Amino acid sequence: MAQAAPLMLDDVERCVDAIIARVGQDIRIGLPLGLGKPVELVNALYARAKADPALQLTFLTALSLEQPEVPPGVEGAFLGPFLERVFAGVPQLDYAADLRRKALPPNVQVKEFFFRPGSQMGNAHAQQHYISTNYTFAARDVFNQGCNVAAQMIARREDAAGPGYSLSCNPDTGPELVALLREAEAAGRRRVAVVGVINQQLPFMARDAEVAPAMFDLVVDHPRYSSALFSTPKQPVASADYAIGLQASALIRDGGTLQVGIGALGDALVYAVQLRQQQNDAYRAALAALELPQRCGGLLEGCGGDTPFITGLYGATEMFVDGFMDLVKAGVLKREVYDFWALQQLVNDGLCDPRKLAPTVLDHMEALGLRVIRGADFEVLQHHGFFNDATRYEHGHLVTPGGQRIIANVADDAARRVMAEQCLGQSLRNGIVVHGGFFLGPRRFYDWLRDMSQEERDRFCMTGVYKVNQLDHNPRLYKAQRVNARFINTGIMVTLSGAVVSDGLENGKVISGVGGQYNFVAMAHQLPTGRSIIMIRAAREAEGGASSNVVFAYGHCTIPRHLRDIVVTEYGIADLRSQSDAEVAKRLICIADSRFQAGLLEQAVKAGKVEAGWQVPAEYRDNTPAALERRFKPQRAQGLFGAFPLGSDFTAEELKLAGALKQVKARAASTPKWKLLLGALRAGEPPASVQPYLARLKLEQPKTLQDRVVRMLLVEALTS
Repeated sequence: MAQAAPLMLDDVERCVDAIIARVGQDIRIGLPLGLGKPVELVNALYARAKADPALQLTFLTALSLEQPEVPPGVEGAFLGPFLERVFAGVPQLDYAADLRRKALPPNVQVKEFFFRPGSQMGNAHAQQHYISTNYTFAARDVFNQGCNVAAQMIARREDAAGPGYSLSCNPDTGPELVALLREAEAAGRRRVAVVGVINQQLPFMARDAEVAPAMFDLVVDHPRYSSALFSTPKQPVASADYAIGLQASALIRDGGTLQVGIGALGDALVYAVQLRQQQNDAYRAALAALELPQRCGGLLEGCGGDTPFITGLYGATEMFVDGFMDLVKAGVLKREVYDFWALQQLVNDGLCDPRKLAPTVLDHMEALGLRVIRGADFEVLQHHGFFNDATRYEHGHLVTPGGQRIIANVADDAARRVMAEQCLGQSLRNGIVVHGGFFLGPRRFYDWLRDMSQEERDRFCMTGVYKVNQLDHNPRLYKAQRVNARFINTGIMVTLSGAVVSDGLENGKVISGVGGQYNFVAMAHQLPTGRSIIMIRAAREAEGGASSNVVFAYGHCTIPRHLRDIVVTEYGIADLRSQSDAEVAKRLICIADSRFQAGLLEQAVKAGKVEAGWQVPAEYRDNTPAALERRFKPQRAQGLFGAFPLGSDFTAEELKLAGALKQVKARAASTPKWKLLLGALRAGEPPASVQPYLARLKLEQPKTLQDRVVRMLLVEALTS
């Protein structure tokens, strides 16, 4: 059983000993998704299992983070120093490295419910041990796998009452799992251990992420475990990403709710929202260049907008992404929500001004149907400043600052008058701008969270996905908070029936996982003003040519056709909700790449899903990458829509080199080999201006013909 205070340890090896002593030789350890894994403890436990075949070890987790491998050749010479700098001091997961090398010992298993996208496509162990589940069921499924240890990296702070602990980046599923473990422990069904490893690099997130010391059986605390946090370098944003993000941004309504994910498409969306807020003329011009107002004016007016945000947005998201930091700084993410349904409803309806409470707010509460104020209700309302701090609650009564006792019932006229005169606060406080389940991002995001005051940090409530990803826990409150919700996620493919493929292939191979996408799509349909928006690139380019991501049918789906809503590609917006199958197919063909529209239409007509004789409207027949580049050319001439809109970990030299290497790759692919070799043999001495770049790539004295070709193309790219 858990004790009042955990056993404090200063070494992970001693912690491994204590875990084995508590649960035995069959350890099934639940670890958080992403950042919150206590890597040093995990590595010590894994090393013990490798050294002792009698120790059975199972990792139950998701999104095991790894530093990218340095590729060979010129690309490695470019990326090596960058990766060393970005991941300096970050401990790496040994089991993840052995899993990638297919070198796990037979007594160790790794079972994950979400992969780093594409990382395990050829790994039989990972594919066979994958657990398909919604994020909201993850704690249950980890428990059902026999989990007997829960371990997590945590933050600590000291105050007059003693140490306080925070789950920081990962309160998403941990508390649910621990509750299941404690229940099994109390019933004598399972020996368990709950472990925290303190890392003071983590920001201390309070609110729901703050937990009592008694949650843990074992806590490891030593400065050597306050190691650098894993960061996610930015990926470049292409024209197709920008077109998708721009269009999706126009579907967001001021005063609404936002959920968005990580990656280039998420960055494109955030940048577009920033542009809408800070350079609105340029934003509207970009929308006009995509012909969005002409094509989707009615949808934009009814669903979103193109004006700056006055009320602002509130974030309800499983992943608290660094893009939200940029939206806070831009003055977009600022709508605060409150944890009492009637109070939130009155704020929504404009009947309660959070800046100045008026006595009439009590009349409005009574009109909403609120009668008796229970003790728990009073605590929440006082926390938010609705009742002043001098008012008390005692056995169904309010005690005014002057000592008068009145019944805690707003339907009682006399009591309501006294509340208005003596108990009402001056303004609301402790509002929440973001509810998130976990966070992961670049170093500047962690620094931003860590460096702000605790009062500022308390506006961001890290909490469980059982709250964020669904309505079930408190439907009336969450429906009031999540008005005009836009849950914006990424897909890989969409079928002409409106089904979305996001996590796997029809051969059964898993690319990533369902995560919380299904939850948010379903919730969008439950919310009266909610919409699900799926962003999908219309086509993908590979060495064998281009392929369409809008397909007639596919043997796997993540989001079924009956949950179809809004799909956005770089070529337009398809509003699919409430539409017939024929209309859905037509709208999706219209936003497909024009290279594939004829084939898609032929399949749809042959299957009887679209009537013979229907044609793609003229305005959708030039859906090509070249046309898209033309549309962005005027904006790029103004310095907009750069490769890294939200910043980059690359230095100026590295950014220039990255652009040049991209040109080198394109030239090499499109030029006959004999021409490349001849040019390399005839190339003169490179100018002094490019020597630092050649030195970075170890091309000052190329040793092979291939290196000479690369150097020639690189010099051309850098000097053109």
